[in-house]
Amino acid sequence: MLNRIVLIGRLTKDPELRYTPNGKAVAGFTLAVDRPFKNQQGEREADFINIVVWGNQAENSANYLAKGKLAAVDGRLQIRSYDGQDGQRRWVTEVVADNVRFLSPKSSGDSAGPASMGSEVDFSDDDIPF
Repeated sequence: MLNRIVLIGRLTKDPELRYTPNGKAVAGFTLAVDRPFKNQQGEREADFINIVVWGNQAENSANYLAKGKLAAVDGRLQIRSYDGQDGQRRWVTEVVADNVRFLSPKSSGDSAGPASMGSEVDFSDDDIPF
C-alpha cells in the first residue's frame, strides 16, 4: 500500500503554530496548488489543500514561511472525522507533511520571480576559466 503526496504551491496565509499539551509543535497552513489546465474561460484554477506539519518542521515552517511564499510538501493524505457541536459528523481531508521545503528565496518579499532574484552581472569571455 502506498499513500504519498508531493505538492508545490503558495501559502494562502501565514502558518498557524500551536503546541499540544505535552509540548509538541504543530503548524497548519493552506497551500494553493495550480491545476495543470485552464477552465472554459481560459483561466487557471487552483486547489486549496490543508497541510499539517509536526515537530521541528512545524516551528521552521512558522518561522520561515509566510503568505504568498512558494513551498514544496511531501507527505501523506489523511481523512478523519469528528462530531460537531450540532451533532453532525464532519469530515476533514488534509495532508500530513513529512517534509516541507522552502522554495522562495530568503530575501524575496511576497512576490517571487526573476525581479526578486537579484541583479544582472556583467562579465566577458575572459572571465570564464575554461
